Amino acid sequence: MQISKTVEKFAVIMAGGVGTRFWPMSRTSKPKQFLDILGTGRSLIQMTFDRLSSVVPPSNILVVTNELYRSDVASHIPSIPPENILCEPCMRNTAPCIAYANAVISRRVASSGIDASDVGIIVAPSDHLILKEPEFDRIISLALLEATSTSSLVTLGIKPTRPDTGYGYIKFSESSSSVDGAGEISTVDRFTEKPDLETAREFLSEGGYCWNSGIFVWSLANISSEFSKHLSEMSSAFEDAELCGNAGEVDDIYTSCESISIDYGILERASSVSVIPCDFGWSDLGTWTSLATHLPQDSSGNRSSGVDLVVSESANNIVVGADSEKIIALRGLNDFIVVDTQDALLVCPKSDEQWVKVLVGKLEK
Repeated sequence: MQISKTVEKFAVIMAGGVGTRFWPMSRTSKPKQFLDILGTGRSLIQMTFDRLSSVVPPSNILVVTNELYRSDVASHIPSIPPENILCEPCMRNTAPCIAYANAVISRRVASSGIDASDVGIIVAPSDHLILKEPEFDRIISLALLEATSTSSLVTLGIKPTRPDTGYGYIKFSESSSSVDGAGEISTVDRFTEKPDLETAREFLSEGGYCWNSGIFVWSLANISSEFSKHLSEMSSAFEDAELCGNAGEVDDIYTSCESISIDYGILERASSVSVIPCDFGWSDLGTWTSLATHLPQDSSGNRSSGVDLVVSESANNIVVGADSEKIIALRGLNDFIVVDTQDALLVCPKSDEQWVKVLVGKLEK
């Protein structure tokens, strides 16, 4: 599918997270996005950049990350121009990250005389997995067409396959429309943060819900207008700043910025939000269990990567290691997560995997 009007396309990769649920493999010094966690030879951020490069000119791909990871981004994506690595001095959630990128894009297109309504922006996390890339490309093209032809902010929703409590949910209207007549775009009725299991089951039974993927598409004009309405101080601070060669200025803005997500700050308040329910092999790889579905499995349901696994009377375990030559032997162990690194070992029941985030909080203290 081709966009019928001339659109200047940009992408913003959000790469400032730490990935605490992937301890001990993911650390503050080397977060999840910089790991080859699937054993493909490419880190997650490299895979994200590769995927977006098929849709957006690489020179128009920006990465927003923590100052700690500037050199990591540069080494993982050597083709990215240094000025496309936007560094945050501290974590302030996704709204300031996007406001920062918007201001930089605005400067660039203004100097080229391009109208903001003809600028399409894709915003994507750096650490997600997408297996059906041709379908992803098709959906992105559809979303860009919708975003630059209407007043809508577009979010990509994932068709749910189970009542998962780890994702936010999007309720959408049953009446669908599309600027190209494809009938795949629906109006968002409401967003719901991570529900309990009973509520998630009700959502799937009722229908008309999808998971919030955290991937967004909009025009520069539409997102700028919504920021002006709902987070005006934040957007003005970035718009008025020089943002070039003055790290102290960005530090000052972040210090005063409210820590708020783009979902709460903009999408839940915006006048027009659309969703495209999708199935392009998506996973946010948010937990060891979600990763395990992409790892090879033996006849007893054990999934492993990066180790030489030997099992006896053990089933349905997840075993991941940092040294493919190390032998890990299990006997009489069922439904556990085992992660082995050079300086740490995690052994945790799969049913308690959310405890890993609690553990990291304790270790940081």
